[in-house]
Amino acid sequence: MLKPTDLILVCLLPTLRDLEIARLLGWYRIPLRTAPKVVAVDYLAFYQASAFAERGGQIEFIAQVRGHELTTRGELLRDEKDHPRAKEEYYKIQLGGLEKLHEPIKTDKWKRLTFLYSTGEYLQNAKSLNDLVVEGEERQLLWKSLRERAENEQLYKTDLPDENIPPEVLMALLGIKGF
Repeated sequence: MLKPTDLILVCLLPTLRDLEIARLLGWYRIPLRTAPKVVAVDYLAFYQASAFAERGGQIEFIAQVRGHELTTRGELLRDEKDHPRAKEEYYKIQLGGLEKLHEPIKTDKWKRLTFLYSTGEYLQNAKSLNDLVVEGEERQLLWKSLRERAENEQLYKTDLPDENIPPEVLMALLGIKGF
C-alpha cells in the first residue's frame, strides 16, 4: 500500500513490450550509464511513451520495488544476445505486481521524460505530471531521504579489511608480479 512518505521514481516506459515484461516477469531495466543516482526507491511510476498511442504521455501504473541488481542487457533480454548494447551493464529492478491508478496522471506540456523523483503524497494527489514535481522545503526533505538511501545502500559487500594494505602485499595477494 502506497504511503505518503514513500520515495517514487517516475521512469520512462518506452514500449508495450516493457510494460509486459514488468507485468509478467516482474522487472524493469535501467542502463547503468544513464541511471539516476538512487534506484533504491519504494515505487516506480511508469510514464508511457508515445509508443502507447492514445495512452502515451501519462502514468497509468505503479509498482512496488522489491530490490535491484546489476547485470547485463544480454542476460536480461536473452533473445537479443547480438544487440549492440548486449554487454552493457543495466540495473534490473525487481517489482511487485503492477497497480493501476484510479485516474491516469497526464502530461500538460512535458512530452519527454527519463526520470523524476517524487513522493507517495504527491503521486496520490497528482492530476498532471507537473504535480509530481516536489518544490520548496519539501524538496530538501526529498533529497535528504534520497541521500540517506544512497548512503545506506550497500550494493557490494566484501570481506576485505578496512586497513590500508601495503601495495607489495596487495600485489602478492592478487598474484601480480612486480615490474
